[in-house]
Amino acid sequence: MVCVNRLFQRSVFVLSVSIFAALGLGFALGEFGLFGVHAGSDQDGAYRQMRVYAEVLQKIQSDYVTEPNMGDVTAGALHGLLESLDADSSYLSPTEYKIYKDEPAAGNAQVGITVSKRFGYADVVNVLPGSPADQQHVADGDVLESIGSQSTRELSLAVIRLMLEGKPGSTVVLSVVRPAKPDPDHLTLTRAVAAPPALATQEYDNASILYLKPGTLTADRLDEMAAKIKAAPKGSKILLDLRDTSGDAPQGIRLANFFIKQGTLATLQGQQFATQTFAADPAQFITAAPVAVLVNRGTYGGPELAAAAIEDLKRGDVVGERTFGEGSFQKSIEMPDGGDILLTVAKFQSPSGAKIQDVAVTPNVVVASPLDVEEGATPSKGDEMLDKALDLLKAKSA
Repeated sequence: MVCVNRLFQRSVFVLSVSIFAALGLGFALGEFGLFGVHAGSDQDGAYRQMRVYAEVLQKIQSDYVTEPNMGDVTAGALHGLLESLDADSSYLSPTEYKIYKDEPAAGNAQVGITVSKRFGYADVVNVLPGSPADQQHVADGDVLESIGSQSTRELSLAVIRLMLEGKPGSTVVLSVVRPAKPDPDHLTLTRAVAAPPALATQEYDNASILYLKPGTLTADRLDEMAAKIKAAPKGSKILLDLRDTSGDAPQGIRLANFFIKQGTLATLQGQQFATQTFAADPAQFITAAPVAVLVNRGTYGGPELAAAAIEDLKRGDVVGERTFGEGSFQKSIEMPDGGDILLTVAKFQSPSGAKIQDVAVTPNVVVASPLDVEEGATPSKGDEMLDKALDLLKAKSA
């Protein structure tokens, strides 16, 4: 019994140190013995919470139906603690962290899904056209209930993304819950190195409107778009289709800069994070022509920053439905047990001060998503969002 109690005390210690190291509360040896918490300090509340953790662990150790594995209990507690903050904050066990560190920077085969977490489970944000997931008709809004035999509810977002990647030709089994369908579909997807979709371009209204759909925001894709805009006839209006498009923050800010010559495009702020302000660079500015932006629920990350800047600075109309809401920055904090915490330490804000991660981007012209336009399809007459954006641009003088 003495050994069990020592194991329990050691588990409480490891859990407590991990939690408070992650939160940056700076506990130190002091007048309270193990933790230097001073009366009236901001740490009082944290100390009280740690007592709650200790009491819960004591009840688990003494009253649970079988003798618990305290390592699993600790990992589960840390997983739940981090995920309660936001979807991007994650706890990685020592084994998971080793895989995470050893992951190649590029070239891993994937199934073509941008995934996040909403309501506990992995949620499909958008699907890469032509990818293995697209070929199996996985769509925006589908829920990945499990990967293999593991429920995504019990997995951190970082681990979920790792599990979707692998060697070319390897397979992964997904349990996919689709809207309005009670039973999940069990799909076996073969991972592949999929090329990003080509930049889609089209001309409307007697070539007076240039339509651009990047599909993904990368540095190379932004170079292509810049060349197309510069080569457009003088006076051309621009329609950006950022629906079902992902990309990182720098490229989203750069895209906004194509149309905005001066002013703040975005900021990155956090409690202990030195605020970064991203101002428009006049050298990156391309055109003052009228612009409209199409967005939907699959607009994720960098494209959301571009849409928010264009909308907030009254540079053009944003048309469609509310975006997904992704715009944060994580810090990696290694734990004493060899694990790691990916902790969100800052969030991107639009020029008006709205946190993209919290409120997403709501278009100034709201149009419901058309049901008759398939993912990746060429825009058609049935696309109400496109029609509305074209009408708005036609009414503007070049």
